[in-house]
Amino acid sequence: ALRAAARPPPRLCGGGPQPSPPQAPTTAPICRGDMRISVNGAARELGAGQTVAELVAELAGDGRGIAVAIDGSVLPRGQWSLRTLRDGDSVELLTAVQGG
Repeated sequence: ALRAAARPPPRLCGGGPQPSPPQAPTTAPICRGDMRISVNGAARELGAGQTVAELVAELAGDGRGIAVAIDGSVLPRGQWSLRTLRDGDSVELLTAVQGG
């Protein structure tokens, strides 16, 4: 079974104090402002030219156990470094879980 990976906390762009989440994420949220995408339902701002592999590395480390879907279609791991994210993409980071 697949389930959505934990959503990173939202980050306010443009300066000002950032919300303090109860548990800090393992990596800093992305906030570059060139384009907007959705990651697991949360709006994110990215720099132009960022690949899926770079996004996964920032949010999920080495990406083990992660599957990526863009606009509802699963993207094979071998294509992560080739696929550049585009303004308006809807990205889902999914993790495999055991059980029934």
